[in-house]
Amino acid sequence: MNLSRHLTRFAFARPVRGRRRPRSGDFRFATLVLISIAAGMAAPAAAQTGFPFQDETLHYTVNWPSGLSLGEASLLAHRTGDHWDLEMTLEAAIPGFPIMDRFHSVAGSDLCSQEFSRAFSHGNKKTTEKTTFDSKQGTASRATGNGGGSTEFTVPPCAHDALAFLYYARREMGQGRVAPAQQIFFGPVYSLRMEYLGAKTITVAEVPAVTDRVAVSVKGPASNTSFEIFFARDAARTPLLVKIPLSVGTISLELAR
Repeated sequence: MNLSRHLTRFAFARPVRGRRRPRSGDFRFATLVLISIAAGMAAPAAAQTGFPFQDETLHYTVNWPSGLSLGEASLLAHRTGDHWDLEMTLEAAIPGFPIMDRFHSVAGSDLCSQEFSRAFSHGNKKTTEKTTFDSKQGTASRATGNGGGSTEFTVPPCAHDALAFLYYARREMGQGRVAPAQQIFFGPVYSLRMEYLGAKTITVAEVPAVTDRVAVSVKGPASNTSFEIFFARDAARTPLLVKIPLSVGTISLELAR
């Protein structure tokens, strides 16, 4: 799959009665959104120490605007020696169009990217891709499966793929700093900018929580959009809720307690 066209409109052949189906590009963008949910770190809470505090597994439900469940997603972080293994999966149960995405990042203890791989299964289409980062040379090589070829490009000394940037940004917030706006690598290059919108009480899994509300702007080769994230005021700054405006309405990603 060419993610430079990840917002391309996709017409489903058999629409669900009484409900608009989301476009294929909607789910690809929702995947990027979930990976980017820790980008907005401008919260006024007291500084925390340590990151990522412990190995971590977070599960989310993906919900229609009506509140009905569309699928689920998960984020995992595991420390192995001097590097981190980071993983994200997204599975959506669309009748006639199943979606299963998996992303894996290997990052150093400094959370600079070493490898980033993606595997997509959207309906009958399956694609794999791997990007290898060479921090000493300041380059990265991106190879696409199914005969897609490879490309080499320049990257900063400490490049962040989308997953590595998530944990880097949370670590920065834990030290009382805001992760600066920067480019991240998710196949194509994306730019993220954040704005803190203040405290807000929300309900997640029927439990009220005071959160820090953040607006995130994402700009890529074929996209320029924004969404909202609500962070818990815990030591790990756990993302509780993400609201994503898409063609079908606002899709939400909600932490499953």
